Amino acid sequence: MVESGRLESGYTWKQVSWVQIPPSPPNNMLIPYLKIIRANLLSGITVGLVSVPVCISLAVASGATPVMGIITATWAGFVAALAGGSNFNITGPTGALAGLLSTYAMHFGIDCLPMLAILSGIIIYGCYQLRFERYLMFIPSSALHGFILGIAGIIFINQIDSALGLAAPVSAPNLGAKLFATLHYIHLLYPPALFIFTVFFLGLMAFSLWLPRLPGAIVLTPIGIIVGYCSSTGLLPWSIQTLSTRYGAINATILEIPVFQFRFAYLIPAFCIAAISIIETLISARIADTTTKTKHDKRQEILGLSLSNIVTGFVGGIPSTASLARTALNISSGSTSKFSGAIAGICVGLISSLVLPFFSYLPMPVIAALLVFVAFRMLQVEHFARIYKHDKKHFALALIVAIITIYDDPIVGILFGALMAMLILMEKFSRGDHEILLQSLETQDTAPAGTPAVSDTLVYSIKGPLAYINAQAHSKHLDNIPANITSIIIDIHDMHFIDADGTQALMDIIQILQTKNLIIILVGPSPRIAHFLEDTKTYATMQKNGFVCQTLNDAYFRVHRAIPEKNVIV
Repeated sequence: MVESGRLESGYTWKQVSWVQIPPSPPNNMLIPYLKIIRANLLSGITVGLVSVPVCISLAVASGATPVMGIITATWAGFVAALAGGSNFNITGPTGALAGLLSTYAMHFGIDCLPMLAILSGIIIYGCYQLRFERYLMFIPSSALHGFILGIAGIIFINQIDSALGLAAPVSAPNLGAKLFATLHYIHLLYPPALFIFTVFFLGLMAFSLWLPRLPGAIVLTPIGIIVGYCSSTGLLPWSIQTLSTRYGAINATILEIPVFQFRFAYLIPAFCIAAISIIETLISARIADTTTKTKHDKRQEILGLSLSNIVTGFVGGIPSTASLARTALNISSGSTSKFSGAIAGICVGLISSLVLPFFSYLPMPVIAALLVFVAFRMLQVEHFARIYKHDKKHFALALIVAIITIYDDPIVGILFGALMAMLILMEKFSRGDHEILLQSLETQDTAPAGTPAVSDTLVYSIKGPLAYINAQAHSKHLDNIPANITSIIIDIHDMHFIDADGTQALMDIIQILQTKNLIIILVGPSPRIAHFLEDTKTYATMQKNGFVCQTLNDAYFRVHRAIPEKNVIV
């Protein structure tokens, strides 16, 4: 409140008293959030409905129980959505981890999976603190695509038993042996199971081709449950194996306290899980940004992934990462914020609490159809076609990684792929990327306008980095120059990196060429490159005598002027 008046002297006075304005009703602060939640309710429910059968199937493919898949979809989806940096990523069990986890469950037992989730979450948090996620993205695409192809193969091989209706899964020390053992027992297949698998797989394919906006899993899963119920109660003449006959009764729960047992043997698998989780999550977020024209917070997304795995492990779940397919469904369903992912997690928990026991009637051939469909969607044929067209070495490398991943071990596969891709890259660098231009009186029209006629001049352009690995290649390129060449211009405009070995190699090249009584001019050193060169005696002498230029035009003029001075060049 303000009071004012006027004194007889003509001055004015003003008294201010503070009046406390009552705060707005709390409900007003919730209105924007309620609007966002309402706008994302449909997309969240849609993703939740799809996630229940898919996550149950992926948990089975991971060597876990169906309940562990539900726990993971509920907690990982909710925590990652609220704590992450992407508005669209949906986190939970995925095919990219399923084949990996099934291998570890086979080696260490099912109880290792929650502990691996916790350890991988801690490692991801360490990567977040040290910003190591930047370096994990250096794993080449060929190795990653080969790994994903191998994982798809693992999922497919693990589901052959269920698709054929074999009474019990064939056990073997590795997947290669398992495949041969399964083929050995193929004469025991159960035709009704194979029929159900085929019908449901073709149904999923039909939905993806002709009704892509309606997820086939939402429609076909209830039908599969009805078929399993009719089989279990004798209403059908077939006896189809279901989730309950394979895993026992399925309890409606979203929390199971696991058995915590740390083993040093878990560390390497946890590192591999963390690496794949980070890569898959960042790829999914990047694809979502491209589709929605938005930008995610990379570091915050890594933090959300870390927390989701740690929390999921403590409540009895399995390692998780962002799902490309469910993220795409989330976007196509109208999602606008991360509340959609949180709603999807809550929806999975509610559905599981209410109707999860009904999923015990889901036939194993239907589970196999869902998983083989997931594996089929992981094949990424267009990527392999592009790699084959442009780089057949990396195409062959991807196939080798896939074979090693399936037959031996996923960790060995991706590490081998990363190592071989690095060696291929180093071999390319070692060739010394360059460009040669011969400048003579006959081709003078190629020189910049205004330059004098320069005869018998060679322009050697160094492209990319100059280091110990390609220094020898550049030296060899300049060994066999034509006999009529009297001057060489070394253009380093496109040299973006040089180290101590590269600096020494460049000076050695210049000194050797100078001993052949050639005029040598260096063109285009950037301030960063010049900083490495200026400490050498050869560069300092060239700079003092005017044999270091910034443009090719200046270099041509200098060559023209240096011809009479040729005998005094040092």
